[in-house]
Amino acid sequence: MYDPEPIELPIDGTLDLHTFHPREVKDLVPDYLAACQEQGILQVRIIHGKGTGTLRRTIHSVLARLPEVVSFRLAGEDAGGWGSTIVILRPAESHPATETD
Repeated sequence: MYDPEPIELPIDGTLDLHTFHPREVKDLVPDYLAACQEQGILQVRIIHGKGTGTLRRTIHSVLARLPEVVSFRLAGEDAGGWGSTIVILRPAESHPATETD
């Protein structure tokens, strides 16, 4: 059985799912969004393609369950139209520094 090498994704606010198997997206999307949130990237574009809409529905279902997601919508025509989803994330919670005297 072939076990592919992990793919190194740039954390730049755009996740193109064309290179992934559909079964990978349920884990990939939350991990990518968490990495973006940690980097302070709070608007993310997920490119799922137009196709039959199955992958889009899966992505939207995942997004609806994530507490870090403020909102999501289909992208405008300038950003891929209904082949992409724009996600707005909450800022990462900052951890107050502890004082030691």
